[in-house]
Amino acid sequence: MTAGIGSPVALVTGAGGGIGSAVARRLARSGMRVTVADLDAVSGAAVADEIGGRFVRLDVTRPDDNRAAVAETISAYGRLDVAVLNAGVAGRCGLHDFTPERYRETMAVDLDGAVYGIEACLPAFRAQGSGSIIVVSSLAGLSASPDIFYATAKHALIGLVRSAAMLLAADGIRVNALCPGLVDTPIITSFRQALVDAGYLIASPALIAEAVEHILSDSRTGQAWVAQAGQAVAPIGYPTVTVATSG
Repeated sequence: MTAGIGSPVALVTGAGGGIGSAVARRLARSGMRVTVADLDAVSGAAVADEIGGRFVRLDVTRPDDNRAAVAETISAYGRLDVAVLNAGVAGRCGLHDFTPERYRETMAVDLDGAVYGIEACLPAFRAQGSGSIIVVSSLAGLSASPDIFYATAKHALIGLVRSAAMLLAADGIRVNALCPGLVDTPIITSFRQALVDAGYLIASPALIAEAVEHILSDSRTGQAWVAQAGQAVAPIGYPTVTVATSG
């Protein structure tokens, strides 16, 4: 499908490679006009040229950069319908080599970047009374992981999504989390073969992009959708917790 005037508009962060570039390609093929946002201008611009989209250089750790990416998207296309907040990094330290600086670097990209991305999109979405935000978390956001601060950030994203979805539903804005399992991206390059040898299934970025399209076609909000190789994408079920009262 060819995107044209009036087609939906998507902003994808971290879209210069890996999952982000696969998502940008998938959405463009579905007929969306896409802004490719990435810190790497070379790879980001290449993806934008490939799909006929627009490139915006974005450091997700900077609130003003996020607002500028949204503003440039709206300036180019006249609207914004979808934001896929995908940018992320592996943990920069653990408990054995902890420094505040490395810890903050992880949290700044993996958590703060999504917070700033949501904040930047809200004025446009509220003005038009609709919008869909997909925050890319991880299975590490639903379970224990040796990459402790990466997992901490990804767990926090789930809480962010569920709470934001509750608060923004009245504005017509849907917020969901995507939790991929192992994906064939540069993050796992150094230990990919060990995973294969151990029998783990590794998903292609294209499979995760397909999951994004599935979420966009679903009307639910506040969900954490699991996407793994060999399984259909589906939201996890949360237990119901009742707040105790004295009455």
